[in-house]
This record gives sequence, structure tokens and C-alpha cells, in this order.
Amino acid sequence: MSDGAGKPPVVIASEQTSVTSGTDVQEKLISASQVFSNLLKPTYGPRGLDKMLYKTDGNTAITNDGAKIVSELLVKHPAAKMLVSMCESQEEACGDGVTTTMLLCGSLLQEASTLLRKGLHPLTLVDGYRASLSAAIGQIDEDAQEASEDRVVAVAETALRGKGAEVALDLFSSLVVEALTAVSSSGGEPRADKVSMFKSGKGSLRASRLIRGVAFRRRVPLDGLPNNLEDAPVAIMGGELKIRSMTRDAQIQISSADQLDEFIGAEKSRKDAISDALIATGARVVLCGGEVDKEILHRLADEDILIIAELDESEIRNASEATGAEVNDSVLDISPEDLGICGLIAWERNEATDMVEDIIRIDGCHTPGVVTIEVGGDGKEATEEVIRGIHDSLRATSLALEENQVLPGGGCAHSRMADAVRREAEAEPGRARLAMEAFARALEVIPATLVENAGGNPLDHVLELRAASRDGGDLVGIAADGSVGGVDDAWHPRAVIQAGLESATETAMSMLRIDQVISSRGD
Repeated sequence: MSDGAGKPPVVIASEQTSVTSGTDVQEKLISASQVFSNLLKPTYGPRGLDKMLYKTDGNTAITNDGAKIVSELLVKHPAAKMLVSMCESQEEACGDGVTTTMLLCGSLLQEASTLLRKGLHPLTLVDGYRASLSAAIGQIDEDAQEASEDRVVAVAETALRGKGAEVALDLFSSLVVEALTAVSSSGGEPRADKVSMFKSGKGSLRASRLIRGVAFRRRVPLDGLPNNLEDAPVAIMGGELKIRSMTRDAQIQISSADQLDEFIGAEKSRKDAISDALIATGARVVLCGGEVDKEILHRLADEDILIIAELDESEIRNASEATGAEVNDSVLDISPEDLGICGLIAWERNEATDMVEDIIRIDGCHTPGVVTIEVGGDGKEATEEVIRGIHDSLRATSLALEENQVLPGGGCAHSRMADAVRREAEAEPGRARLAMEAFARALEVIPATLVENAGGNPLDHVLELRAASRDGGDLVGIAADGSVGGVDDAWHPRAVIQAGLESATETAMSMLRIDQVISSRGD
């Protein structure tokens, strides 16, 4: 029963709650997706432009990396949050293809908007998109090629294009492949997380090189410590090399000079025991994660042993994987079997300032589980963008090596998928055919954007590419200058393209299934 005239029997929302229903829901969601799509569109491809990100802490970053741009955005709209989640999933799974995924999702929703205004039911759209996705994956199965050596290098180059690395594209692509190959030949998996980055801050980008080991910045404690050690045994200590302090304050009463001598002697004996234990192993290099007592330092220095102290946990772990040395927590338990070997360890002395430290390189490790790409340049924003490109390239190349399947780039794969969807749509008698045709047009946003960012006419070139894809002959796509031609030098891992397509389609379908947005904020 009602409490009064005109009042509902049950109140399910407060007065300030805003409820949006019907086609207005999809229009709002699609509008939000277009904001993201338009934001990333100019950054896409080898001719993509950069964004300057100005952070609240005053720092700036210059990038065209989709994952980096999205991660810096503060979003509140629920649709925008779905898109951010989609991008994060793509980045986590593949490390590349974020911008492609966003463009596809935005285009799918834009095509859907047109059909929704014409009265097509959202679920009919969903059914058509699902059938289209199946047809597109079938074309991927047909087009997937073996990841030959040349194609793996091309994958590395493709991921690097447009990331500020063009001046040394051949160098960085070969370094990426060489780094992953070095890890693989040592018995490890060629994963991107097994390759570290080190900014030398010197020279040009062309001065970049591969270190078959690790590099870090720390102050070498004594000028006279040995340098340029070859095939040196390495001991790694996880903690500090000093007598541990007592956890509680205590007073020691000494009543005679003999007692004082005994106390000092006992302390020296404990330090000598630490030094003797390391010396007895035959180690020429000692790496530790904590401080080194001065007396222990000088004792080891007298034995011509190089000591590098106060390394962080990741540096200790990487040094262990590179040299094969075990990480020891107690120096008294260390043995010669715990030592590793480095081919060459060298340190480069810099000026003593508060900001500059020495550069220590452990190179030439025999079976490195971790390697390092040393990147030259000034170490500022431009170098940071190159490093982000190298990370993307490492992830993409490792995927290509892992699954041994690649797909042609330059919009070729997406154009061929669009043709496959159109052929499948011809057999669909119902309204879902309209959705499938829309899906095919949405796929062509990839070659269209490549042409547009290169300064060409998207319509003419997409139509030309569509005709070439229909012929089913040579692999044809959009070249770096925006023209239609062969794309033998542009390849992507299958996982990047397929995962991006699936993620974009699933996100679009999820949005199309939403029929009502309820906001307790009233907006």
C-alpha cells in the first residue's frame, strides 16, 4: 500500500540518485570511449606523435606509449575505468599493443552507436560481434607464420618504431634479440624480466651495448681496490659485513687496562673471523647488501679483494643470477662452492659529488641468467622514452620466441581479418549481418590511423588495401610513409594482436549489454 497519493510503495533510491536508461546509456559509454580513442590515436604507428605528461610533482615525461599515457590519467567515469582496466590487462599480458586495443574498442563502439540509433537491438550487435570475432581468429590461424630469425628481428624493430629509437633502430633491435638469446643459451627462459636496463648517461644512443651480466652505480669505497678483474670468483652476501649491534643498551664495566685490551682483542678477533672466512673461499670480489666495517674493508683490500657494498635486493638477486653465486646470509657459513664467476668486473671512477656514483660493470659471465642493456645518451626524457620502447620490444620479442608465431604488421593482419569477417557476413541472413559488417569496418581503423598519422588520405588507401586483401595474394599493408605496399619488415607476435582483438571485443560487448546506469552522486 502507498503511504500517500502519488508516492511509490517502495523507495529503492534516494532523491539525488540519477538513473540513465535506454540508448542514452550506450551513448554515454561510447562517448567516454571516444575520448580515450581520440587521445591515443595521434600517437599510433611509426609516424605517431608524442604526448607531454606534466605530473603533480612537477616532473614531466614525453611519450607516445599508450600504457604510459593511460596509467597517468585520473579517471572517474565508470566506462573510462573499464577501458583503463582493458589497457592494463593488455599491458600485463603482452607488454605491447595497448594503443591498438584502445583504437579497436573505440571503433567497435562507434560503429555500434550508428546501428543503435537505427534501432538495432544491443544483443543483436553482441551476437554479430561474437560471430565476427570467431571469423577473425580463424583468419589469424590462417595467416600466422613461423617466427624465423629475420622475423624475430623484425618484431623487435616494429615494437621500437616511433619510440625515439629510430637513430639506432638496427642497433637496439639486435641488442634485444641478442639479450634474449644470451639468456636462452644459458638455459633460462627468454623472458623480458631477465633483461635489465642501465642508463650510462654518456655518449650517444649509438654507444649502447649489451652487458652479459649486470651494472649498477655505487661508490667504490677505496681508490686502491683492484679493477679490471678477469674470471674473478664472486661471493655475494645478502646482509652487512660487520659485527652486529646489540638490540638493547648495555654497560660494560672495565676495571683494568688488561680487561680493556681483552675487550678490544675479542672484537678484533670477531672481525678477523669474518675476513678470514671470505678470504678462505678464494673470492676476488665481494658484493653485499649492507654496510662493511672499515677494519674488515681494509683487511680484504690488503688481500686484493674488491668490495662493493649497500646493494639493494634486486641488484643482489640479479648479480646472483648473472654470476651463479649463492646469496649467503651468514659469512661464517660461506664455502668455495657458493662462489660464482664473472668474466670481467670493472669500475669507472666518477667525480666525487653528492649525485654521481661510480659505475660498476660485471660482464662476460659464462652462463648469465640475467643480462643488461646499457643505454647511452643523456639519461633524460628522450632516453627514458627509448627505454620504454626497449621494454616493449623485449616483451614482444619474447612472446614471438615463446609461441613461435608472428603476424604481419602495417594493418595487414587487421585488413585480412576484416575481409574474412565480410565473407562470413554474406552467409548471415539476419540483422546480425549489419553488426558483422560494422565489425569489419572497425578493424580497418588500424590501417586508416597509420595512413592518417603519415599524412595520407585514409579513405583512398584503406579501399586500396581492402581490394588487395580480397585478392588474397602477397601480404600487403600500410608502409611507414603511409602508402600501400609490402610489409615484410613489420611483424607482431600473434599473442599481441589476438589478445588485443579479444580484449577490445569483449569490452565493447560488455558495454553494449549495459541497459541502465545508476549513480548515487546524481551526475
